Amino acid sequence: MENTQIKTFNDRMENFIDQMLPELETIYKDIHQNPELSMQEFRTAKIAADYLSKYQFEVSTGVGVTGVVGLMKNGDGPTVMLRADMDALPVKEATGLPYSSTKVARDEEGLEVGVSHVCGHDLHVTWLMGAIRLFSEHLDQWKGTLMAVFQPGEEVSRGAQAMIDDGMMDRFPKPDIILGQHVMVGEAGTVGYRSGPILSAGNSIKVKIFGRGAHGSQPQTSIDPVIMAAATTMRLQTIISREVAPIENAVLTIGSLQAGVKENIIPEDATLKLNIRTFNDGVRDHILSAVKRICCAECAASNAPRDPEFTMLDSYPITENDAIATAKVAEAFHTQFGDRSYETQPASASEDFSVFGRNWKVPYVFWFVGGTEPQVYLEAKKNNSLNTIPSNHSPKFAPVIHPTLKTGLQTMMTAAAAWLNVG
Repeated sequence: MENTQIKTFNDRMENFIDQMLPELETIYKDIHQNPELSMQEFRTAKIAADYLSKYQFEVSTGVGVTGVVGLMKNGDGPTVMLRADMDALPVKEATGLPYSSTKVARDEEGLEVGVSHVCGHDLHVTWLMGAIRLFSEHLDQWKGTLMAVFQPGEEVSRGAQAMIDDGMMDRFPKPDIILGQHVMVGEAGTVGYRSGPILSAGNSIKVKIFGRGAHGSQPQTSIDPVIMAAATTMRLQTIISREVAPIENAVLTIGSLQAGVKENIIPEDATLKLNIRTFNDGVRDHILSAVKRICCAECAASNAPRDPEFTMLDSYPITENDAIATAKVAEAFHTQFGDRSYETQPASASEDFSVFGRNWKVPYVFWFVGGTEPQVYLEAKKNNSLNTIPSNHSPKFAPVIHPTLKTGLQTMMTAAAAWLNVG
């Protein structure tokens, strides 16, 4: 599809987008104030399903627990899948926004937690809803099949696979291209794309270390799991610094170390929870193997009564954009946004978006939409202090609504138009 035609299509949509923004802002604030934990997105799913029905999409609900799929067939042409994730995080919001979330819920372990959309999935849902309406109200402007997917459980790396396991590939047409996007720290009004790896693989592991409990005054009668956990924590840090080549990008973080409840009791066990990010499958496999080797060796060195117990908490594949498809999207972005589109660096965050493309064996493209107030971002960049801007998953992460809302809708429309027969 010629980019001039895409530009013409987008120019025609411009006024309609501007007219829609008040409605979309209301939708966004409502979803933001009513977040739902992973695989519990019943309210959000209903909002999406009702909106799809309103604009004449064929709607399937409950796909992979709470997933929603909408289909619109509009003549001959490619099948384009647009995906948005719906779930929120177990984080108490601290943005101070007038539309902040005050919701609490029980997580899968039964603990009461604050819930908020401090990752940006509320924007993702709103962007896709806007695209649904625009494509539905302008059927004379495009040809093909549009598949809108509202996915649950991205934050626990289960939602995409749950939809696949629920027969998604048999129930719906195979897409020619799968498209997705994420709001990130970046100048609002800009879009960042990249061919190849754009998001890292992510693996989280729980390691339970076993010792022998005793009174704190008689350590000789114990096998202290706290010491084992501390030694293991320190030794695990050497994997990245001494076992991974400097030219490779990898991160190993121990985010939780729990042991004991009282100062004068040596506990029976300790638990580590760690997270690994990699951009190469071979590096990932080596790190996972090294984690087990080191944990077992430290326990053996302390004469632990048994080997540690390993539990995989979640696993995200690398998000690796198709080169040809990315070039097509990038060209369309440049035509629409000019110097507001740019080639971004990979991010060490992880997504399960690629699960769809990997299973269907079709190309996919994922990109970033900036959500930081431009003056704040540019000033921080000038002062080399970008790390001070609250990022995704921070309790203070707060994308500026305008122009982020409009930009994300435009990027989704532009990318889809690169495949749909617009004119």
